Amino acid sequence: MKLTELGWNESLQNYFEEYKQTDYTFGRVVLEHKNVYQVITENGEFLSEVSGKYRYHALSREDYPAVGDWVVLSERLQEGKATIHATLPRFSKFSRKIAGLTTEEQIVAVNVDTVFLVQSLNQDLNPRRLERYLLMAWESGANPVVVLTKADLCENIAAFTGEVESVAFGVPVHVISVVSGLGLAELSTYFAPGKTVALLGSSGAGKSTLTNYLLGEAKQLVQNIREEDDKGRHTTTHRELIQLPTGGLVIDTPGMRELQLWEAESGLSYSFQDIEALAQQCKFRDCTHQKEPNCAVQHAIQIGLLEKERLQSYNKLQKELAYLERKNDKRAQLAEKEKWKKIQASVPKTKKR
Repeated sequence: MKLTELGWNESLQNYFEEYKQTDYTFGRVVLEHKNVYQVITENGEFLSEVSGKYRYHALSREDYPAVGDWVVLSERLQEGKATIHATLPRFSKFSRKIAGLTTEEQIVAVNVDTVFLVQSLNQDLNPRRLERYLLMAWESGANPVVVLTKADLCENIAAFTGEVESVAFGVPVHVISVVSGLGLAELSTYFAPGKTVALLGSSGAGKSTLTNYLLGEAKQLVQNIREEDDKGRHTTTHRELIQLPTGGLVIDTPGMRELQLWEAESGLSYSFQDIEALAQQCKFRDCTHQKEPNCAVQHAIQIGLLEKERLQSYNKLQKELAYLERKNDKRAQLAEKEKWKKIQASVPKTKKR
């Protein structure tokens, strides 16, 4: 196995330098089963767990390996197992807040060059949900690409693509059909050797079907969408890094009905650059774009240059980010306390005479 085909590069080699004097090697996480990881190295695949020291110093979920990570490990060749001692720095990370009320991060994919935001051309296509995906894709450090699937089932492709392009500024939009072959050749440019593409989208959007096409085999289970509401059924149940026979890698992910923000402050400016550009023309610098006089954003809505729903989505996401920031500040304080508790517990206590 040539690890350059899995994305190993000079930058990662430099990070690994501090471990060269040890017996450790390196590999990439291709599958995660709760606390157990499948890792590919030059010597093959190993079922791996993090070391006790690693676990002791990990303060949050972000500190643990995720699919796509490059890890430092010691191999037990005869057992086919390994121990992970460290994770090398990531160049991109797509995260969301876990579903529910708990403020905790769920890492979806890391070390990804391109994120395919997969949306099907049916009633389930939702510009507001796409805005969330775009916002978080920009924040991740990867390049977003919108892929509109099932074109063979759509009677008005132009209307759907126009709706998508109105929120996906500067982002490539590809219309495809695995059934008819439409647009598939254009996707091959993203799968250069060593490059990783993550497929993100709702259940039934066509991620697994696209993965099977790229692989040339039916590896991922595919189910039909429900006819009564065009909603998808869950097919992929876990994240997996898959090497393609034509070069490049793909991470297929479970469908996400709920996409709560984790951190996306800079991504907000990329995703809503139309609103932020208009805001520069408002009379007041602190304009809330509600009832202030000479508001350029409200004027754009009145003359049909901007959808009212888009401004509502922008305001909603701003409030969500502000709330999340407050919650994360509290989490950071608790994590700092926990860190000092561990440090103090590790210091030997002096015996009293």
